[in-house]
Formats: sequence, C-alpha cells, structure tokens
Amino acid sequence: MIELYLSALVTFFVVIDPPGCAPIYAGLTSGAAPAQARAMAIRAVVVASIILFAFAAIGEAMLTALGISLSAFRIAGGIMLFLIALEMVFERRTERREDRAARVAATPEVEDVSIFPMAMPMIAGPGSIASVMLMMSRNHGAERVAMVLAALATILALTLAALLAATPMMRLLGTRIEAVITRILGVLLAALAVQFVIDGVRISLVRS
Repeated sequence: MIELYLSALVTFFVVIDPPGCAPIYAGLTSGAAPAQARAMAIRAVVVASIILFAFAAIGEAMLTALGISLSAFRIAGGIMLFLIALEMVFERRTERREDRAARVAATPEVEDVSIFPMAMPMIAGPGSIASVMLMMSRNHGAERVAMVLAALATILALTLAALLAATPMMRLLGTRIEAVITRILGVLLAALAVQFVIDGVRISLVRS
C-alpha cells in the first residue's frame, strides 16, 4: 500500500506540478493585497479539489456510460500524459502557462484568478483529470482507493502551500533551479505515461 501511495503521489505531483504553479500564481497576484492573494489561493485549490475528486468518484461510470473501455482510456490518457511530459522536458508547458497568465493579467477587468486560470486548467486540467481517472481505474478495493485519494489530497495540500508561499519560494528557487526540476519531473512522467499505454495494450490483447 505504501508503494501505491508513493506511485500515485509522484504521478499527481508531476502532473499538477505545485512548484510550477507557484511562479504563475505569484505573477498573477503581484498587485493583490496579501489577504486577497491568500483567499484566491484557497479558493483555487478548493474548486480544483472538487473537480478532481468528482472525476475520481464518477469518472469510471461516465466512461462506461459513453461506451469507452478502461483499456482505451488508459492508452489515450498515457499518450496525453506523454505529450505533457515532452512539453515539460522542452519547457513548452511552462511557456504556454506563462502566455496564458500574461493574457489574463493583461485584462484589467479580471481580478479574481482563482477559478480561471488557477483552478482550471492549471491545477485541474486535462492531464490531472486523466491521471486521477487512470489511477482510480487501475486500483479497486477500499484500501487501494483510499491510498490514491490520500495521495491526491496530499498533492492538493502541497499545491495550496506552494501558492501561499509563491513569492518567497520564487526568490528561493530561482528560474534556473525550477527549469531543472521541471525537466527531471518530465522524464519521470514520460516513463509513467509509457507504462499506462503498455498496461492498456496488454489488457486489450488479453480480452481480445
């Protein structure tokens, strides 16, 4: 069970990327009062948590209703995560997030960034939603499900801590260290994504 918890923890950490969300959030809330910035950070994580736990609860049932097999979803989700991993290794994901944040910041009437772009798509984006559904589809039984959900809750708590400490964290890490960490995590995510695809293909071949 500890291995499952650590595996899920690494997967969610790499996909949600709390250290990567921190500089974006720091830039978006640079003109906000400390109390307002804290409130937006809490609201962003709460909304993202509701979305991710909802997909964890009903994701598999939704796939069944749509006639999508779990093996097909594993393959599709693995490919999606692999593309995200490539973007992390070549820093395209960071550039895209920064461009999105710049567009939001350039709109004067947009003040509350907690829902968009922080809750969605930066925290509860396609990659994190797919990861949650993949992990839930691979693990059944109360204990295994509890481990996956505990890992998700841990990463969401870390994300909240990262957002609350965004400004001092950026001063501590710096852009170069953040880039190195992002690339290392991208390689790990690529390996996990390939494993998802292998699992999906293996199950499809067995059932056929």
